[in-house]
Amino acid sequence: MEYVYAALLLHSAGKEITEENVKAVLEAAGVEVNDARVKALVAALEEVNIDEAIQKAALVPAAPAAAAAPAAEAAAPAAAEEEAKEEEEEEEKEEEAIEGLGALFG
Repeated sequence: MEYVYAALLLHSAGKEITEENVKAVLEAAGVEVNDARVKALVAALEEVNIDEAIQKAALVPAAPAAAAAPAAEAAAPAAAEEEAKEEEEEEEKEEEAIEGLGALFG
């Protein structure tokens, strides 16, 4: 989670999210840096609009989305069902990655 926080700190400070900058923030915080995790984070955030992701995270109610997903899966054919599961898993991963971020900017 420290890695995501480091990226958000850089973003809020208007700094570029690069491997060197993320490492510097983590080292300044006394975190033992894992180069592979830093590289993966920077690569994953390349195509992400962080401001948009934060806004979406703040607007998405967790309980209704979780309740709607099973109903959608039940009505979908087998191929669409698998696609819905993949989308749900992806959304869950995104939610986990940005969980609590609203408090940083709130």
